[in-house]
Amino acid sequence: MKKFLPLIFLVLSMTSFSQQLKIAKGAINDSLLVKGELGESFSLYLPTSFSMSRTWPVLFIFDMKGNSRAAISMFTAAAEEEGYILASSNEIRDTLSLSQNVLIANRMLNTVYDMVPIHKERSYVGGIGDGGRFATLLPTFIKDIRGVLSCGAAIANTEVLTRKNPFYFIGIAGRSDYNYRELLESKIVLDNLKFPNLLIFFEGEHQWASKQEIVRALRSFTLFEMAKGNVPKNDSLVKDYYESSLVKANELLSNDKPLLAENVLDNAIEVYNPFGDWDSLKTSKKILRRSKTYRTNKRLQNNSFLKESLTKEDYGYYLEEDVLTYNYNNLGWWNYQMSELDKMDKSSNEFEKRMSSRLRGFLNALISDNINIISTDKQVDLEALNFLNQLKTITDPKNPENYLKVISYSSQVEDYGTAIFYLEELLKTGYDNKEELYNLDHTALFRITPEFNAMIAKYLKDARYDLIEEN
Repeated sequence: MKKFLPLIFLVLSMTSFSQQLKIAKGAINDSLLVKGELGESFSLYLPTSFSMSRTWPVLFIFDMKGNSRAAISMFTAAAEEEGYILASSNEIRDTLSLSQNVLIANRMLNTVYDMVPIHKERSYVGGIGDGGRFATLLPTFIKDIRGVLSCGAAIANTEVLTRKNPFYFIGIAGRSDYNYRELLESKIVLDNLKFPNLLIFFEGEHQWASKQEIVRALRSFTLFEMAKGNVPKNDSLVKDYYESSLVKANELLSNDKPLLAENVLDNAIEVYNPFGDWDSLKTSKKILRRSKTYRTNKRLQNNSFLKESLTKEDYGYYLEEDVLTYNYNNLGWWNYQMSELDKMDKSSNEFEKRMSSRLRGFLNALISDNINIISTDKQVDLEALNFLNQLKTITDPKNPENYLKVISYSSQVEDYGTAIFYLEELLKTGYDNKEELYNLDHTALFRITPEFNAMIAKYLKDARYDLIEEN
């Protein structure tokens, strides 16, 4: 039998809003109104231990589709454990300009500051992917942001960073994430600028990190402020971080993951350094780096990095050429590239497998960037968009959106042969939304053809229009 914990409500008297708000602790409160802005709203999470009698750290999470509840839900378990408030806007969009999104974010931040007691030295921002990348820009425009937690994304623009306005950057990524290497490269820049930073890696692709990694990141923020004297020192918290780091490193090493073990030890040394003797951590790292397993893995990773860099250069060069010339004849070459990645997926070399995943992610992101750029031009190049969508059916074959766009465009220019080909390719993937197919833009003439309805009848049974044979 499931047990349900009773919700504890907190009534906040908001003089700036001229209203009282009933906020549930330990739950996501959505559709809260932003101060002074009709229509703007956000979601808020308060840990169950929350009270108005003390100040709290806060993490503002950004999702570029405005899915605040979904974004916050990925952090609630860690925030509950570490005692963080979470907030996320419903209005941030990748279709808006940077300045518009910054203003929206700033209004939400000010609203939360007015609602609940926030520790002035403990305001952080974060997100995953584009949301994390956007978060890295906010300390440049909004004062008093102490740190950035970015999942699967590096610093958006290192050129705007200045030593006069440092912040604590924590990047979290899977080793198969296509932004993994970009995070490694950004660390070099941050180290040169004397920005405090940590990179937390795990086995995975471009995805949300687990609770364990997010807890580690939030606790690192806390320990950083302890070292600065902005938070009272908690010896048990420091000791727990130290001991858990050694345990985790040993577990990773025993599971034949020496590079991840090194990452854990590097972070532990960085975080624990201000608090005491960390010779045992340094000794553990020295022993690790002398091991044959570590040296072999390091060599294999470096080899994969070199091959990956060369392949990414090829992808970038040929994609640019093909888009400019609408080179449909080169789709076969791209299909061959995907088959080569398929072979890597089956390789016994784990570094090749990770490289394959990163290359797929990189290529799909590169194609998406080109689609976004062309779509926002004053004169949209529909032929170029059609080529990119056809290419996306090869690089991302399980996404029905790309097939539908090709079918729509081909029907618009009365290229029904191409439209019927991509319709069948789409149906072969298991797609079964008949209603969407019969309402697809620009397909009014195409969907009443015998070929279209025969294809629907073949894969989805009942076609909307009867097939009539003429004598």
